[in-house]
Amino acid sequence: MTEVLLGRDDTTHTIDDEQADDDRHDFDDGIQSTRFKKLQKKLRKEVSWAIRDFKMIEDGDVVMVCISGGKDSFTLLDILLFLKKIAPIQFEVVAVNLDQKQPGFPEEVLPRYLSEQGIPYYILEKDTYSIVKSVVPEGKTYCSACSRLRRGSLYGFAKQIGATKVALGHHRDDILATFFLNLFHGGSLKAMPPKLLSDDKQNVLIRPLAYVAEKDIIKYANYKKFPIIPCNLCGSQENLQRAMINEMLREWDNAHPKRLASMFKALQNVAPSQLADRNLFDFENLTLARDDNERLFEGEKIQAGLTEELDKMGLPINPLVQNFNPKFTDTPKQADDTQDSDKPYKIPVINPLI
Repeated sequence: MTEVLLGRDDTTHTIDDEQADDDRHDFDDGIQSTRFKKLQKKLRKEVSWAIRDFKMIEDGDVVMVCISGGKDSFTLLDILLFLKKIAPIQFEVVAVNLDQKQPGFPEEVLPRYLSEQGIPYYILEKDTYSIVKSVVPEGKTYCSACSRLRRGSLYGFAKQIGATKVALGHHRDDILATFFLNLFHGGSLKAMPPKLLSDDKQNVLIRPLAYVAEKDIIKYANYKKFPIIPCNLCGSQENLQRAMINEMLREWDNAHPKRLASMFKALQNVAPSQLADRNLFDFENLTLARDDNERLFEGEKIQAGLTEELDKMGLPINPLVQNFNPKFTDTPKQADDTQDSDKPYKIPVINPLI
């Protein structure tokens, strides 16, 4: 069979259907390749910036990448291995997976992938699945108990092998979701910091994907065709609060593409004096530090009522006012003076400290 095509000179050409399919495939591959390279460059830059901004990795570090089989940890491992090749410092990367003995977990997937990629790794086997199922009441979500058991095992192993940094695959949207979970359900303003010293001070945790959007990780994982292993322990449960928050964030991102970036920027631009945490800011000992300069009210006039009471309080009964206009007239006048109606006004300046 043949296909009739119309050329630029309006003459007809015929080509085989098979050749046409090959040409379209090559064209699509070219577009896909360009998009992938652009996305790959973006993610590598964002991870590099996060590492630089928070000094996540230093010369001589052994970075233990906690790999679960999900898109996030695969992406993190892939990018860190690339940066290891080009970084001006020397550091090592080792992948560690905790096999929690979930029924149906494909135990062969990660060892095969890591071996094929030439990535040094450890697979830790520990039946935390049974523990979670036994301690969590029926109908409750498993995530909290599961993550605590997993963290305890992985952090202890990091110290055992001498890893100096523990890299987790949490991305920007995970950090924002945690913020809203704490805000809505925990009564606190906190999220996941890009870098954290564990409570026992035995491990430094880093999140190199802190600047990376989840939608970009999804695209990247699809391009790379990572052998994704779904989490059937938690993911199968309905009405997870985190899932509801994630859906909210996705809706916001679709309607307002720059909103999530702005919210994450807010986490890096905290003003303690504008919140209400008495431990974070010393509200009790705020004191005035006024000088002798007076700023007169800029307006028409000031009406003073019950002047005798004002006088008893030591307050002025006839405070001065001044004009506001483009010429910055600073001549004060009494409150009962009239102002020329033909003089232009300027918008009063708001004190930036208020």
